[in-house]
Amino acid sequence: MLIKNARIVTRDEVFIGVVQIEGGTIRELAHGTTSAPGAQDWDGDYLLPGLIELHTDNLEKHLSPRPGVIWNTDAAFVIHDAQVAAAGITTVFDALAIGSMSTSKLRGRDIQTSCAQALQRFSERNLLRAEHFLHLRCEIGTADVVEIFDSLSAHPLLRLASVMDHTPGQRQWHDKEQWRKYHERNGKWTDEHMAAALAELTTDQERFAIAHRREIVARCKALGLPVASHDDTVAEHVEEAAAEGVAISEFPTTHLAAAAAHKLGIATVMGAPNIVRGGSHSGNVSALELARSDLLDILSSDYVPSSLLTAAFELVDKAGWTLPRAVGTVSAEPARAAGLHDRGAIEPGLRADFLRVTMHDTLPVPRATYRAGERIV
Repeated sequence: MLIKNARIVTRDEVFIGVVQIEGGTIRELAHGTTSAPGAQDWDGDYLLPGLIELHTDNLEKHLSPRPGVIWNTDAAFVIHDAQVAAAGITTVFDALAIGSMSTSKLRGRDIQTSCAQALQRFSERNLLRAEHFLHLRCEIGTADVVEIFDSLSAHPLLRLASVMDHTPGQRQWHDKEQWRKYHERNGKWTDEHMAAALAELTTDQERFAIAHRREIVARCKALGLPVASHDDTVAEHVEEAAAEGVAISEFPTTHLAAAAAHKLGIATVMGAPNIVRGGSHSGNVSALELARSDLLDILSSDYVPSSLLTAAFELVDKAGWTLPRAVGTVSAEPARAAGLHDRGAIEPGLRADFLRVTMHDTLPVPRATYRAGERIV
């Protein structure tokens, strides 16, 4: 495959040039053009590395398309995969929350185990467009999280785990009223129901969180599995993560926590929807604020797959970043953090994961996505 007249974005520069693909690998890059017959003319469209997503909850939207509705797991996986591929994502870590909580039917043992099994079946049969890995999000303040982790720890696609605590009063939900509003989006709670839920969750958190965090981190070290901390809010959270050998801080909620992570050499992940919306939907620190302070390393589409590409270009317009640096937050940096050394950039020798992007005014529009040189959308 030979592509000419492409606006190629590498780690360091943007130029009009030619890309040669052979055997699913990027063989050669060159500035200028070519007269070789059969070369595809991209008419100045961008050629970007395939996007790499470390943490997405997008599958959950398809598992529960309406409140109280639980959809067929296999069918949900198929459309989730098609959606991420159409957004330019060629490598995706499906974030499955484990640890049963009474306030979430989706995030329970049966559904998440079913999702992990579906991921393995579809991958083994080569039925997925993007390459999928498993990211276990471990809710440490629950009774069964370690047991479920152990049941999934031998999954062949497990590549990342994160430790999180969504108990009201902790981290992201330090404001209990904000937690209540979030859970009331599908129907109001009585004060009695609120008090009962708080009491149950707080009791479980006090009983399990410290010990289960320690056990999950120890298991990940034994498996050689990278670990991320989630919703770090104060410096002590980051210091705890550093002492555990954690290398990724997902969605720090404050400028203070992000600064502490950078000081300790921990990569920060922020939500691309935070960039696109101009702020956090839950009142946490602005990702643009962190970008302008050089405290942003990686973007995650979180709950909107298409936000990943849009946010990268908005970092150029709104934070003054170069395009190669901005694109790195959705390609090279997540690849490095996850230990994926065969992808993440447009350069000879790497896997030919890339996408074609046309600009519509200031909106980047993905036109085609390629994985290992094969078009998947």
